[in-house]
Amino acid sequence: MTAALLRSALRRSTAASCMSSRGFGSAPGQQRKVAVLGAAGGIGQPLSLLMKLNPMVSHLSLYDIAGTPGVAADVSHINTRSEVKGYAGEEQLGAALEGSDVVIIPAGVPRKPGMTRDDLFKINAGIVKSLCEAIAKYCPNALVNMISNPVNSTVPIAAEIFNIKGVYDPKRLFGVTTLDVVRAKTFYAGKANANVADVNVPVIGGHAGITILPLFSQATPSANLSVEEITALTKRTQDGGTEVVEAKAGKGSATLSMAYAGAIFADACLKGLNGVPDVVECSFVQSTVTELPFFASKVRLGKNGVEEVLGLGHMTDFEKQGLEALKPELNSSIEKGIAFVHGN
Repeated sequence: MTAALLRSALRRSTAASCMSSRGFGSAPGQQRKVAVLGAAGGIGQPLSLLMKLNPMVSHLSLYDIAGTPGVAADVSHINTRSEVKGYAGEEQLGAALEGSDVVIIPAGVPRKPGMTRDDLFKINAGIVKSLCEAIAKYCPNALVNMISNPVNSTVPIAAEIFNIKGVYDPKRLFGVTTLDVVRAKTFYAGKANANVADVNVPVIGGHAGITILPLFSQATPSANLSVEEITALTKRTQDGGTEVVEAKAGKGSATLSMAYAGAIFADACLKGLNGVPDVVECSFVQSTVTELPFFASKVRLGKNGVEEVLGLGHMTDFEKQGLEALKPELNSSIEKGIAFVHGN
């Protein structure tokens, strides 16, 4: 696929995703640095490619513990605006982060067959903790896009680290749940016989299993789907990650679709920073829409990050039941992340 086709795909999805931003890109004069932490990994490499194609990015900083110079050299040959630099090893992390406007974190180990997101916690929590300590030191005002799983725990870990370091701003910390929206849109469009580019489906809750709650009753365009179809669509959206892990038969998890979703959300953040009006996206953020301290719902993005956390809107009885069912598990994951920081 050519760069033009990739950019066109991003434009279409950006316009039709869980946001209502207008157009792709911004004034080329804006200087925006984006750092990708974990850029040599399965998500990091395609995500780096997609960010290189984003016309709002003037400086692309790629970091990983190893392998990043090669990825950076490869990506740098693409004839788009941004300057690309690669950094490898902990001693170069500060230079990679300094001056960043947006930091995207796909770092960590992927899920393997039989491995739950909870299994990832022991490894990825430590990685996220150290990266967030560096962010607090070198670019405390950056918008942080957390992809590293389990997001339900890694976002609270980041919040606690930033709070301890005295730099926590809840408007600038995001759990990237865009892949749940991407999946819900795709699966719904297939059942509703709708053009997927025209479909919107808000997804609330968290980013694992039953904590993922697509609100198909609010989907547009509307479709007269049966209770059984809605139940099946909900289940498939919740199990989308497992579907990919099993299909790859032990050779990986959702890397390409996650990179795409991460690029869409980063694009929304950049639009907000650049003053594009009415940019709305679903994300896992500090929230008061429920009794839980963190929750995924639609948020309006702006020059300071989160400008407004939007309400949940009208929900069916099925969705209300799903909301109540997800709360205990989501709360447990949040508390686990907080406890990790204070236990270490």
